[in-house]
Amino acid sequence: MPQDIRLLDDEQRALVQMVREFATAEAKPLSIDYEARSEDPKPLYDKLAELGLTGVPFPEERGGGGQPYSTYLLIVEELAAAYLALAIGLSVHTLCAFAINEFGTEDQKKDVLEKLTAGEWFGAYALSEPGSGSDAAALTSKAVRDGDSYRLSGTKVFCTRGDEADVVLVLARTGEAGPKGISSFLVEKGTPGFGGSKKEDKMGWRSSPTWMMSLDDAEVPASRRLADEGNGFKVALASLDSGRLGIAACGIGVAQAAFDEALKFTGEREQFGKPVSANEGVQFMLADMSTAIEAGRRLYRHAAALRDAGLNYSLQAAQAKLFCTDAAMRVTTDAVQLHGGYGYITEYPVERYMREAKALQIVEGTNQIQRYVIGRSLT
Repeated sequence: MPQDIRLLDDEQRALVQMVREFATAEAKPLSIDYEARSEDPKPLYDKLAELGLTGVPFPEERGGGGQPYSTYLLIVEELAAAYLALAIGLSVHTLCAFAINEFGTEDQKKDVLEKLTAGEWFGAYALSEPGSGSDAAALTSKAVRDGDSYRLSGTKVFCTRGDEADVVLVLARTGEAGPKGISSFLVEKGTPGFGGSKKEDKMGWRSSPTWMMSLDDAEVPASRRLADEGNGFKVALASLDSGRLGIAACGIGVAQAAFDEALKFTGEREQFGKPVSANEGVQFMLADMSTAIEAGRRLYRHAAALRDAGLNYSLQAAQAKLFCTDAAMRVTTDAVQLHGGYGYITEYPVERYMREAKALQIVEGTNQIQRYVIGRSLT
């Protein structure tokens, strides 16, 4: 039971159908081996570029698809339902491109953004550090001005596809303590002194590489500073608002995949002379699962509609990220339960979905931070 596309316009429906076919026929079958090998699925990223999916929400004059952000999120959900790690990679790529589209100079848009929208390059995002995760403004990586360049030093953690990316949006301190002393930089792959120093071994998303990135006096041209000095935290927060909607869509995608497996399994498996799904208690679980998925879907689409309308959507982005990823954790856990012992065996995909859902409650701001953001906004 994939997302309902009956109310989409013809262009949106055709795009979602194309992505659904690719995700079902190519991405999903290959995901098993890539996950088992903990290998980045680069050929599938190349396919995303070939299909024109690497720049969907960006202006056509920059090589993008010129589509609303809400349309882009439909694509993310479809990919996540088939192969979450691939959807995560696209979401992070889009987060990096968004920052350039919103805050970049004409040269940065021409030299970097257009490569990202075309899929010639893929982007990543480096904010967190060993000592600053939720307290992102406490970061200590430094960027020191040296003529027409900056010298960047420090360590970043939890960087999705950091060493695989062609350009990484890096936040570093150029001034005083706190958010006003932070600036943002576009650091290209191959920059001397910059690269992955440790690839993390994770519970889930095993084919989505997560890197510790080291900056050892890496020289970055001043022309690759994004926005003015001291405005980096503003760039980071704006990017996270958009990124949180991508993670919300990912949550609903993986929840839908888990629900579909549970519905199929309980309908086919018989106990006590009848299908498991004929039991009222099981039906209640399935009802709650499907309702949570649909509620989350409406929540992230509403936030995206606000964004597309040019209205403030920070509160709604936090609500969507919180609800959708918590729902994903509940739905995937219930899907394992409904499989009984089979749910704990790797032959059945629900165990993977449960492991993958956990990280969604952590990335792009933990769900405890989302509650803080929501509460602060309300009060």
